[in-house]
Amino acid sequence: MNHASILVVDDNPDHLELTVMALSECCNPRDIATATDGVEALDYLFGRGPYASRDTSVQPRLVILDMKLVRLHGLDVLKAMRKDPRTATIPVVMHSSSTEKTDIAACYANSANSYVRKATDYDELRRKMRQVHDFWMTVNERYRPAA
Repeated sequence: MNHASILVVDDNPDHLELTVMALSECCNPRDIATATDGVEALDYLFGRGPYASRDTSVQPRLVILDMKLVRLHGLDVLKAMRKDPRTATIPVVMHSSSTEKTDIAACYANSANSYVRKATDYDELRRKMRQVHDFWMTVNERYRPAA
């Protein structure tokens, strides 16, 4: 998958699958790429490792990023994205079950565009993912830096 519109990053296979299922109700499933941890997410975005042949001039329009990931924390992924001109302006929605104000503050302090608490049931997840999709993919005016 070289030209996904949405990248979903979650290390919990059930959360990842359910999030993709919910998003698939709003968009073509072929437009969704997944990563199972922060390292894989950065490899995808920066065209490294198994994604070395990916055209990194074409980036996802949205990243839905779990905060508490194994191998590389979601905040570290966010920081790396914001430092690289290829990914600096991609909207990032942090998707976490944390209710800690310090976690939410840290996400915004590191330039997350949004913080969405993980749903407690599938209907709520479907509703939240539809709202995320509709806003970021259809309502929000995308910034495209000059080449």
